[in-house]
Amino acid sequence: MESDAGELGLRLYDLVRSVRLLKQRRADEHPAIPAGMLGMLVQIEQLSGDCHARDLAERIRLDASTVSRSVAALVAHGLVERRPDPTDKRATILAVTPAGRAALADSHRWYGEVLERALADWTPGEVAALSAALGRFTGDIEIALGNNDNDNLEAAR
Repeated sequence: MESDAGELGLRLYDLVRSVRLLKQRRADEHPAIPAGMLGMLVQIEQLSGDCHARDLAERIRLDASTVSRSVAALVAHGLVERRPDPTDKRATILAVTPAGRAALADSHRWYGEVLERALADWTPGEVAALSAALGRFTGDIEIALGNNDNDNLEAAR
C-alpha cells in the first residue's frame, strides 16, 4: 500500500500541474474572466439569489478580505453586481450579470471541448469510473484531514 500511495502522490502532482496548465490556457484564450476568478464566479452563480460575501467566503473557505478583493475585481470586469439585500438594507447580495453568465458559458464550453478531446479514447464507463473515484477521493481526503469546517484555503491558493 505504501508504494501505491507514493505512486498516487506522483499522479496527484501531475494532476495539479495539468489543472494549472488548463487554468492558465483558459485565461490566455478566454480572458473575459480574470485568471483565478472562475471558481469564485461559479460559486456566486450557484448561490444565486442569496449570495452575501460572508456566505461566499465560508463556502469557498477563503478569508473575507480575499473574497472582497476578488468580488471587487469581478464587479470591475462587469461580471458580478452588488444589489441591495431586500431583507437587510445595510447588506448587499452578489449576482452574476448577463456578461458574467455569457463568460461562464464560454468557459464551460471551452473546458468541455478540452475534456472531450482528452477523453476521446475513453469509454463512457472509464469516464464514469474516474468521476466517481475522484468524488470519493476528494471526500475521503477531507475526512482524513479531519473535515474541519474552520480550515481556510488562503495558504493553498
